[in-house]
Amino acid sequence: MLYVLPETTGDIIVLQANDKLTQEDYTETFIPLFEHVKNTHPEVRLLITFAPDFSGFEAGALWEDLKFGVAHANDLHRMAIVGDAQWMDWATQISKRLMRGEVRHYKLTQLLEALRWINDEGEDDEHEEKKHPFAG
Repeated sequence: MLYVLPETTGDIIVLQANDKLTQEDYTETFIPLFEHVKNTHPEVRLLITFAPDFSGFEAGALWEDLKFGVAHANDLHRMAIVGDAQWMDWATQISKRLMRGEVRHYKLTQLLEALRWINDEGEDDEHEEKKHPFAG
């Protein structure tokens, strides 16, 4: 299931994936929203959070994701992938090679940092988990 979060505004799309993503999540929710934003803004910023209960993609969803990636590789200014699964690092590296815009992976505990970055308020340097200045 794909949810559009209230932080979605202007050229920014913020989504949360729960359970399993379906083809309908793409065709009825994500793609129409993306097309609407793209028609009103030259570049789109996308943040997708994969909730702890996320269990994967149905085959139709994978196909829609592939088609979307090919069609819109140059339309994303920034994309943040937020979640703790190991495959997200792999997906981020692939996306970096296929997209013109910037792509970063954040852990769930870094959601606020991801939101700041997607809003162009975060660090321009490659992010890394920062320690508290008083931590040993």
